[in-house]
Amino acid sequence: MSEREASSFRDPSGFVFRQDGKIYRQINHVYREQYTQLMDSGLYKELIQHRLMVPHEEADIPCLNDAGALVIRPKEIPFISYPYEWCFGQYKQAALTTLRIHLRALNHGMILKDANAYNIQFLNGYAVLVDTLSFEPYQEGMPWIGYGQFCRHFLAPLLLMAKVDVRLSKLMLAHIDGIPLDLADSILRGKLGTFGYGHIRLHARTIARHSEDGKEQANPTGKMASVSKRNITAMAQSMLHFIEKLNPKQTVTEWGDYYSRTNYSEDGTKAKEEFVTAYLDQIDTCKAVWDFGANDGRYSKLAISKGAHVVAFDIDHTAVERNFMQVSKTHQPMLPLLLDLATPSPSIGFANLERGSIDQRQTPDAILMLAVIHHLAISNNLPLDQIARWLSSLGKHLIIEFVPKEDSQVQILLRTRTDIFPDYTEPCFEAAFEQYFTRLEKREIPGSKRSLYLFRSKSFQ
Repeated sequence: MSEREASSFRDPSGFVFRQDGKIYRQINHVYREQYTQLMDSGLYKELIQHRLMVPHEEADIPCLNDAGALVIRPKEIPFISYPYEWCFGQYKQAALTTLRIHLRALNHGMILKDANAYNIQFLNGYAVLVDTLSFEPYQEGMPWIGYGQFCRHFLAPLLLMAKVDVRLSKLMLAHIDGIPLDLADSILRGKLGTFGYGHIRLHARTIARHSEDGKEQANPTGKMASVSKRNITAMAQSMLHFIEKLNPKQTVTEWGDYYSRTNYSEDGTKAKEEFVTAYLDQIDTCKAVWDFGANDGRYSKLAISKGAHVVAFDIDHTAVERNFMQVSKTHQPMLPLLLDLATPSPSIGFANLERGSIDQRQTPDAILMLAVIHHLAISNNLPLDQIARWLSSLGKHLIIEFVPKEDSQVQILLRTRTDIFPDYTEPCFEAAFEQYFTRLEKREIPGSKRSLYLFRSKSFQ
Protein backbone atom coordinates (compact mmCIF):
# COMPACT_ATOMS: atom_id res chain seq x y z
CA MET A 1 0.00 0.00 0.00
CA SER A 2 1.49 3.36 -1.10
CA GLU A 3 0.48 6.74 0.29
CA ARG A 4 1.74 10.11 -0.97
CA GLU A 5 2.80 12.62 1.66
CA ALA A 6 0.19 15.36 1.85
CA SER A 7 2.86 18.07 1.92
CA SER A 8 4.62 16.84 -1.22
CA PHE A 9 2.58 18.07 -4.16
CA ARG A 10 3.90 21.44 -5.31
CA ASP A 11 7.06 20.29 -7.14
CA PRO A 12 6.57 18.75 -10.62
CA SER A 13 10.05 17.19 -10.30
CA GLY A 14 8.80 14.47 -7.93
CA PHE A 15 7.16 13.70 -4.62
CA VAL A 16 7.53 11.82 -1.33
CA PHE A 17 5.49 8.75 -0.48
CA ARG A 18 5.31 5.93 2.06
CA GLN A 19 5.15 2.25 1.27
CA ASP A 20 5.22 -0.59 3.78
CA GLY A 21 6.15 1.86 6.52
CA LYS A 22 9.19 3.20 4.65
CA ILE A 23 9.77 6.65 3.17
CA TYR A 24 10.57 7.07 -0.54
CA ARG A 25 10.90 9.88 -3.07
CA GLN A 26 9.87 9.49 -6.69
CA ILE A 27 12.00 11.43 -9.18
CA ASN A 28 10.11 12.26 -12.34
CA HIS A 29 11.45 12.15 -15.89
CA VAL A 30 11.49 15.97 -16.05
CA TYR A 31 14.14 16.00 -13.31
CA ARG A 32 16.18 12.93 -14.31
CA GLU A 33 18.94 14.97 -15.99
CA GLN A 34 19.36 17.27 -12.97
CA TYR A 35 19.46 14.30 -10.59
CA THR A 36 22.14 12.63 -12.71
CA GLN A 37 24.25 15.79 -12.62
CA LEU A 38 23.84 16.02 -8.83
CA MET A 39 25.12 12.48 -8.42
CA ASP A 40 27.86 12.52 -11.09
CA SER A 41 29.29 15.98 -10.37
CA GLY A 42 30.52 15.02 -6.92
CA LEU A 43 28.17 17.51 -5.26
CA TYR A 44 26.02 14.85 -3.59
CA LYS A 45 29.10 13.06 -2.22
CA GLU A 46 30.51 16.31 -0.84
CA LEU A 47 27.24 17.32 0.83
CA ILE A 48 26.93 13.91 2.49
CA GLN A 49 30.56 14.01 3.61
CA HIS A 50 29.99 17.36 5.35
CA ARG A 51 26.61 16.30 6.83
CA LEU A 52 24.72 18.98 4.92
CA MET A 53 22.24 16.68 3.23
CA VAL A 54 20.34 13.54 4.16
CA PRO A 55 21.79 10.49 2.36
CA HIS A 56 19.74 8.20 0.15
CA GLU A 57 19.96 5.01 -1.84
CA GLU A 58 18.25 4.13 -5.08
CA ALA A 59 15.33 1.78 -4.43
CA ASP A 60 14.41 -1.24 -6.53
CA ILE A 61 10.68 -0.57 -6.51
CA PRO A 62 8.41 0.73 -9.30
CA CYS A 63 7.35 4.36 -9.62
CA LEU A 64 3.80 5.19 -8.63
CA ASN A 65 2.87 6.63 -12.03
CA ASP A 66 4.15 7.02 -15.59
CA ALA A 67 5.75 10.39 -14.83
CA GLY A 68 8.34 8.69 -12.65
CA ALA A 69 11.88 7.85 -13.74
CA LEU A 70 13.22 6.26 -10.56
CA VAL A 71 12.66 5.98 -6.82
CA ILE A 72 15.13 6.76 -4.04
CA ARG A 73 14.93 5.92 -0.37
CA PRO A 74 16.32 8.70 1.84
CA LYS A 75 17.46 8.19 5.42
CA GLU A 76 14.36 8.86 7.48
CA ILE A 77 14.21 11.81 9.84
CA PRO A 78 12.75 10.55 13.16
CA PHE A 79 10.56 13.64 13.66
CA ILE A 80 9.75 16.35 11.12
CA SER A 81 9.92 19.84 12.62
CA TYR A 82 8.89 23.24 11.33
CA PRO A 83 10.59 26.67 11.52
CA TYR A 84 8.04 28.09 13.98
CA GLU A 85 9.10 25.36 16.41
CA TRP A 86 12.84 26.16 16.22
CA CYS A 87 14.89 28.14 18.70
CA PHE A 88 17.21 30.85 17.40
CA GLY A 89 20.20 28.50 17.24
CA GLN A 90 18.29 26.02 15.12
CA TYR A 91 17.05 28.73 12.80
CA LYS A 92 20.56 30.10 12.44
CA GLN A 93 22.03 26.66 11.75
CA ALA A 94 19.34 25.95 9.15
CA ALA A 95 20.13 29.23 7.36
CA LEU A 96 23.88 28.55 7.38
CA THR A 97 23.33 25.03 6.04
CA THR A 98 21.26 26.43 3.18
CA LEU A 99 23.94 28.96 2.23
CA ARG A 100 26.76 26.43 2.49
CA ILE A 101 24.87 24.05 0.21
CA HIS A 102 24.25 26.88 -2.24
CA LEU A 103 27.95 27.79 -2.34
CA ARG A 104 29.07 24.18 -2.76
CA ALA A 105 26.53 23.70 -5.54
CA LEU A 106 28.00 26.66 -7.45
CA ASN A 107 31.42 25.05 -7.20
CA HIS A 108 30.01 21.95 -8.90
CA GLY A 109 28.19 23.68 -11.73
CA MET A 110 24.78 23.68 -10.05
CA ILE A 111 22.67 26.15 -8.07
CA LEU A 112 20.15 25.80 -5.26
CA LYS A 113 16.90 26.62 -7.03
CA ASP A 114 14.94 27.26 -3.83
CA ALA A 115 15.66 28.17 -0.23
CA ASN A 116 12.65 26.79 1.59
CA ALA A 117 13.11 26.52 5.37
CA TYR A 118 10.85 23.45 5.40
CA ASN A 119 13.46 21.62 3.30
CA ILE A 120 15.81 21.69 6.30
CA GLN A 121 15.42 19.15 9.08
CA PHE A 122 17.46 18.23 12.16
CA LEU A 123 19.19 14.92 12.68
CA ASN A 124 21.17 14.46 15.90
CA GLY A 125 22.04 18.15 16.08
CA TYR A 126 22.88 18.57 12.39
CA ALA A 127 20.75 20.75 10.09
CA VAL A 128 20.41 18.81 6.83
CA LEU A 129 18.70 19.33 3.48
CA VAL A 130 16.04 16.70 2.82
CA ASP A 131 14.89 17.78 -0.66
CA THR A 132 16.98 16.01 -3.33
CA LEU A 133 15.10 17.96 -6.01
CA SER A 134 16.43 21.38 -4.98
CA PHE A 135 19.22 21.70 -7.56
CA GLU A 136 19.44 23.03 -11.11
CA PRO A 137 22.39 23.26 -13.52
CA TYR A 138 24.03 26.69 -13.28
CA GLN A 139 24.46 28.85 -16.37
CA GLU A 140 26.63 31.96 -16.34
CA GLY A 141 24.54 35.08 -15.92
CA MET A 142 21.53 33.44 -14.29
CA PRO A 143 20.42 35.00 -10.98
CA TRP A 144 19.81 33.04 -7.79
CA ILE A 145 16.08 32.52 -8.06
CA GLY A 146 16.01 31.28 -4.46
CA TYR A 147 17.23 34.64 -3.12
CA GLY A 148 13.80 36.08 -2.39
CA GLN A 149 12.70 32.90 -0.67
CA PHE A 150 15.87 32.87 1.45
CA CYS A 151 15.13 36.41 2.62
CA ARG A 152 11.53 35.53 3.54
CA HIS A 153 12.23 32.12 5.07
CA PHE A 154 15.54 32.79 6.83
CA LEU A 155 16.89 36.34 6.86
CA ALA A 156 13.70 38.13 7.93
CA PRO A 157 12.88 35.68 10.77
CA LEU A 158 16.46 35.73 12.04
CA LEU A 159 16.65 39.52 12.05
CA LEU A 160 13.31 39.76 13.86
CA MET A 161 14.47 37.22 16.46
CA ALA A 162 17.86 38.91 16.89
CA LYS A 163 16.79 42.56 16.86
CA VAL A 164 13.28 42.53 18.33
CA ASP A 165 12.04 39.34 20.03
CA VAL A 166 12.79 35.63 19.60
CA ARG A 167 9.05 34.90 19.70
CA LEU A 168 8.57 36.58 16.32
CA SER A 169 9.55 33.33 14.61
CA LYS A 170 5.90 32.42 15.23
CA LEU A 171 5.03 34.72 12.32
CA MET A 172 6.01 31.77 10.13
CA LEU A 173 2.79 30.10 11.29
CA ALA A 174 0.74 32.79 9.57
CA HIS A 175 3.01 33.02 6.52
CA ILE A 176 3.81 29.56 5.20
CA ASP A 177 5.91 30.99 2.32
CA GLY A 178 8.00 33.12 4.62
CA ILE A 179 7.55 36.45 6.38
CA PRO A 180 6.65 39.21 3.89
CA LEU A 181 9.59 41.60 3.66
CA ASP A 182 7.45 44.72 3.95
CA LEU A 183 6.06 43.34 7.22
CA ALA A 184 9.55 42.55 8.50
CA ASP A 185 10.68 46.04 7.47
CA SER A 186 7.81 47.70 9.36
CA ILE A 187 8.72 45.81 12.55
CA LEU A 188 12.48 46.32 12.17
CA ARG A 189 12.37 50.08 11.56
CA GLY A 190 15.51 51.64 13.03
CA LYS A 191 17.08 48.22 13.66
CA LEU A 192 17.90 47.02 10.16
CA GLY A 193 21.49 48.20 9.85
CA THR A 194 23.21 48.46 6.48
CA PHE A 195 22.91 44.76 5.68
CA GLY A 196 19.25 44.52 6.60
CA TYR A 197 18.48 47.75 4.75
CA GLY A 198 19.68 46.25 1.47
CA HIS A 199 18.19 42.78 1.78
CA ILE A 200 14.96 43.68 3.58
CA ARG A 201 13.85 47.28 2.93
CA LEU A 202 15.20 47.79 -0.59
CA HIS A 203 14.18 44.26 -1.52
CA ALA A 204 10.66 44.93 -0.21
CA ARG A 205 10.47 48.14 -2.26
CA THR A 206 11.56 46.25 -5.38
CA ILE A 207 8.82 43.70 -4.82
CA ALA A 208 6.23 46.45 -4.36
CA ARG A 209 7.43 48.25 -7.50
CA HIS A 210 6.98 45.12 -9.61
CA SER A 211 3.94 43.69 -7.81
CA GLU A 212 1.72 44.28 -10.81
CA ASP A 213 3.97 42.77 -13.47
CA GLY A 214 5.35 39.93 -11.33
CA LYS A 215 8.94 40.84 -12.23
CA GLU A 216 10.57 40.88 -8.82
CA GLN A 217 14.03 40.50 -10.28
CA ALA A 218 13.39 42.23 -13.58
CA ASN A 219 15.39 45.12 -14.95
CA PRO A 220 13.79 48.12 -16.74
CA THR A 221 13.84 46.25 -20.09
CA GLY A 222 11.57 43.54 -18.67
CA LYS A 223 14.27 40.85 -18.96
CA MET A 224 15.84 38.88 -16.15
CA ALA A 225 18.89 40.74 -14.90
CA SER A 226 22.19 39.01 -15.65
CA VAL A 227 24.23 38.30 -12.54
CA SER A 228 27.73 36.88 -12.63
CA LYS A 229 28.67 33.78 -10.69
CA ARG A 230 31.23 35.87 -8.86
CA ASN A 231 28.54 38.27 -7.62
CA ILE A 232 26.17 35.45 -6.63
CA THR A 233 28.98 33.82 -4.67
CA ALA A 234 29.98 37.09 -3.00
CA MET A 235 26.38 37.80 -1.95
CA ALA A 236 25.95 34.32 -0.46
CA GLN A 237 29.26 34.59 1.38
CA SER A 238 28.35 38.00 2.80
CA MET A 239 25.01 36.60 4.00
CA LEU A 240 26.77 33.65 5.58
CA HIS A 241 29.26 35.85 7.44
CA PHE A 242 26.50 38.21 8.60
CA ILE A 243 24.28 35.39 9.91
CA GLU A 244 27.22 33.71 11.66
CA LYS A 245 27.57 36.82 13.83
CA LEU A 246 23.86 37.10 14.71
CA ASN A 247 22.80 36.34 18.27
CA PRO A 248 19.30 36.17 19.76
CA LYS A 249 17.88 39.14 21.59
CA GLN A 250 18.32 38.45 25.28
CA THR A 251 15.01 37.71 26.95
CA VAL A 252 14.30 37.06 30.63
CA THR A 253 12.42 33.76 30.72
CA GLU A 254 10.33 32.14 33.40
CA TRP A 255 11.59 28.57 33.26
CA GLY A 256 15.12 28.78 31.87
CA ASP A 257 16.62 28.03 35.29
CA TYR A 258 13.71 25.97 36.65
CA TYR A 259 15.80 23.17 38.12
CA SER A 260 18.04 25.61 39.98
CA ARG A 261 14.88 26.70 41.86
CA THR A 262 13.32 23.30 42.44
CA ASN A 263 11.99 22.33 45.85
CA TYR A 264 13.36 18.78 45.62
CA SER A 265 15.96 17.49 47.99
CA GLU A 266 18.96 15.74 46.48
CA ASP A 267 17.47 12.40 47.56
CA GLY A 268 14.13 13.30 45.97
CA THR A 269 15.78 14.23 42.69
CA LYS A 270 17.75 11.00 42.65
CA ALA A 271 14.64 8.95 43.46
CA LYS A 272 12.65 10.67 40.71
CA GLU A 273 15.33 9.79 38.17
CA GLU A 274 15.31 6.19 39.38
CA PHE A 275 11.50 6.04 39.10
CA VAL A 276 11.51 7.41 35.56
CA THR A 277 14.19 4.90 34.59
CA ALA A 278 12.20 2.04 36.13
CA TYR A 279 9.04 3.11 34.28
CA LEU A 280 10.90 3.32 30.97
CA ASP A 281 12.18 -0.21 31.58
CA GLN A 282 8.59 -1.45 31.82
CA ILE A 283 7.74 -0.21 28.32
CA ASP A 284 8.38 -3.00 25.82
CA THR A 285 9.14 -0.76 22.84
CA CYS A 286 10.64 2.61 23.63
CA LYS A 287 12.15 3.94 20.41
CA ALA A 288 10.27 7.22 20.18
CA VAL A 289 9.74 9.40 23.27
CA TRP A 290 8.30 12.90 23.69
CA ASP A 291 9.32 14.95 26.70
CA PHE A 292 6.75 17.68 27.41
CA GLY A 293 8.37 20.40 29.51
CA ALA A 294 11.85 19.00 28.92
CA ASN A 295 13.68 22.02 30.38
CA ASP A 296 17.38 21.05 30.55
CA GLY A 297 16.74 17.60 29.11
CA ARG A 298 17.88 15.56 32.10
CA TYR A 299 14.94 13.15 31.85
CA SER A 300 15.13 13.11 28.05
CA LYS A 301 18.64 11.74 28.47
CA LEU A 302 17.31 8.87 30.59
CA ALA A 303 15.15 7.83 27.63
CA ILE A 304 18.09 8.24 25.25
CA SER A 305 20.11 5.86 27.45
CA LYS A 306 17.38 3.27 26.78
CA GLY A 307 17.84 3.61 23.01
CA ALA A 308 15.10 6.15 22.31
CA HIS A 309 15.05 9.16 20.02
CA VAL A 310 13.56 12.00 22.06
CA VAL A 311 11.69 15.10 20.97
CA ALA A 312 12.31 17.49 23.86
CA PHE A 313 9.47 20.04 23.83
CA ASP A 314 9.45 23.17 25.96
CA ILE A 315 7.67 26.51 25.91
CA ASP A 316 10.79 28.32 27.07
CA HIS A 317 13.15 29.64 24.37
CA THR A 318 16.14 29.67 26.71
CA ALA A 319 15.63 26.02 27.67
CA VAL A 320 15.29 24.91 24.04
CA GLU A 321 18.32 26.99 23.03
CA ARG A 322 20.46 25.43 25.75
CA ASN A 323 19.33 21.93 24.82
CA PHE A 324 20.08 22.51 21.15
CA MET A 325 23.55 23.88 21.89
CA GLN A 326 24.26 20.74 23.90
CA VAL A 327 22.91 18.41 21.22
CA SER A 328 24.99 20.26 18.61
CA LYS A 329 28.09 19.26 20.57
CA THR A 330 27.17 15.70 21.60
CA HIS A 331 24.99 14.75 18.58
CA GLN A 332 22.69 12.72 20.79
CA PRO A 333 19.41 11.49 19.27
CA MET A 334 17.41 14.41 20.68
CA LEU A 335 15.41 17.13 18.94
CA PRO A 336 14.68 20.16 21.15
CA LEU A 337 11.61 22.09 19.96
CA LEU A 338 9.43 24.97 21.07
CA LEU A 339 5.87 24.02 21.98
CA ASP A 340 3.11 25.61 24.02
CA LEU A 341 0.99 22.70 25.22
CA ALA A 342 -1.99 25.02 25.64
CA THR A 343 -1.80 25.92 21.93
CA PRO A 344 0.20 23.17 20.19
CA SER A 345 1.30 23.49 16.56
CA PRO A 346 -1.78 23.23 14.31
CA SER A 347 -2.19 21.81 10.83
CA ILE A 348 -1.64 24.58 8.28
CA GLY A 349 -1.18 25.15 4.57
CA PHE A 350 -3.39 24.23 1.64
CA ALA A 351 -6.41 22.25 2.89
CA ASN A 352 -4.66 22.26 6.29
CA LEU A 353 -2.54 19.35 5.06
CA GLU A 354 0.89 20.77 4.17
CA ARG A 355 2.24 21.04 7.72
CA GLY A 356 0.86 18.63 10.27
CA SER A 357 0.11 18.96 13.95
CA ILE A 358 2.44 17.04 16.25
CA ASP A 359 0.10 14.03 16.52
CA GLN A 360 0.04 13.73 12.71
CA ARG A 361 3.82 13.45 12.55
CA GLN A 362 4.53 10.65 15.02
CA THR A 363 2.98 8.36 17.61
CA PRO A 364 5.45 8.13 20.50
CA ASP A 365 5.92 4.97 22.50
CA ALA A 366 6.03 7.08 25.64
CA ILE A 367 5.40 10.64 26.76
CA LEU A 368 7.23 12.19 29.72
CA MET A 369 5.25 14.95 31.41
CA LEU A 370 7.07 15.88 34.59
CA ALA A 371 6.16 18.94 36.67
CA VAL A 372 3.86 20.28 33.95
CA ILE A 373 0.26 19.36 34.86
CA HIS A 374 -0.19 22.26 37.31
CA HIS A 375 0.75 24.79 34.61
CA LEU A 376 -1.93 23.46 32.29
CA ALA A 377 -4.63 23.05 34.94
CA ILE A 378 -4.02 26.23 36.93
CA SER A 379 -2.16 28.69 34.69
CA ASN A 380 -4.30 27.83 31.65
CA ASN A 381 -7.59 26.73 33.29
CA LEU A 382 -7.59 23.42 31.39
CA PRO A 383 -9.84 20.72 32.92
CA LEU A 384 -8.02 17.55 33.97
CA ASP A 385 -10.29 15.26 31.98
CA GLN A 386 -9.65 17.19 28.76
CA ILE A 387 -5.91 17.10 29.34
CA ALA A 388 -6.13 13.35 29.93
CA ARG A 389 -8.23 12.74 26.82
CA TRP A 390 -5.80 14.66 24.60
CA LEU A 391 -2.72 12.94 26.03
CA SER A 392 -4.31 9.51 25.61
CA SER A 393 -4.75 10.19 21.87
CA LEU A 394 -1.09 11.07 21.37
CA GLY A 395 1.01 8.17 22.63
CA LYS A 396 0.97 4.66 24.01
CA HIS A 397 2.40 5.28 27.48
CA LEU A 398 2.49 8.28 29.79
CA ILE A 399 4.89 8.99 32.65
CA ILE A 400 3.37 11.94 34.47
CA GLU A 401 4.08 13.76 37.71
CA PHE A 402 1.21 15.13 39.78
CA VAL A 403 2.09 18.30 41.67
CA PRO A 404 -0.45 19.03 44.46
CA LYS A 405 -1.63 22.42 45.67
CA GLU A 406 0.52 22.16 48.77
CA ASP A 407 3.65 22.22 46.59
CA SER A 408 5.57 25.49 46.63
CA GLN A 409 5.56 25.70 42.82
CA VAL A 410 1.76 25.57 42.75
CA GLN A 411 1.58 28.11 45.55
CA ILE A 412 3.61 30.49 43.40
CA LEU A 413 0.99 30.16 40.65
CA LEU A 414 -1.85 30.81 43.10
CA ARG A 415 -0.32 33.97 44.58
CA THR A 416 -1.56 36.08 41.71
CA ARG A 417 -5.00 34.55 41.23
CA THR A 418 -8.03 33.28 43.11
CA ASP A 419 -8.09 29.57 43.77
CA ILE A 420 -11.00 28.48 41.58
CA PHE A 421 -9.73 24.94 41.24
CA PRO A 422 -11.56 22.74 43.77
CA ASP A 423 -11.10 19.70 41.50
CA TYR A 424 -7.34 20.05 41.35
CA THR A 425 -6.66 17.24 43.82
CA GLU A 426 -4.89 13.91 43.50
CA PRO A 427 -8.14 11.85 43.68
CA CYS A 428 -9.70 13.99 40.94
CA PHE A 429 -6.52 13.71 38.88
CA GLU A 430 -6.59 9.91 39.16
CA ALA A 431 -10.29 9.73 38.32
CA ALA A 432 -9.85 11.94 35.25
CA PHE A 433 -6.86 10.07 33.88
CA GLU A 434 -8.19 6.60 34.57
CA GLN A 435 -11.08 7.31 32.19
CA TYR A 436 -8.56 7.22 29.33
CA PHE A 437 -5.58 5.35 30.75
CA THR A 438 -4.85 2.15 32.61
CA ARG A 439 -2.72 2.88 35.64
CA LEU A 440 0.32 0.58 35.75
CA GLU A 441 2.16 2.06 38.72
CA LYS A 442 2.32 4.98 41.15
CA ARG A 443 5.23 6.05 43.33
CA GLU A 444 5.58 8.83 45.89
CA ILE A 445 8.59 11.10 45.41
CA PRO A 446 10.54 11.27 48.71
CA GLY A 447 10.81 14.66 50.36
CA SER A 448 7.77 16.03 48.56
CA LYS A 449 4.03 15.52 48.22
CA ARG A 450 4.39 14.77 44.51
CA SER A 451 3.53 11.45 42.85
CA LEU A 452 4.84 9.84 39.70
CA TYR A 453 2.51 7.69 37.59
CA LEU A 454 2.95 5.24 34.76
CA PHE A 455 -0.13 4.96 32.53
CA ARG A 456 -0.96 3.02 29.37
CA SER A 457 -3.41 4.68 26.98
CA LYS A 458 -6.68 2.82 26.39
CA SER A 459 -6.62 4.20 22.83
CA PHE A 460 -3.68 1.96 21.95
CA GLN A 461 -4.60 -1.23 23.81
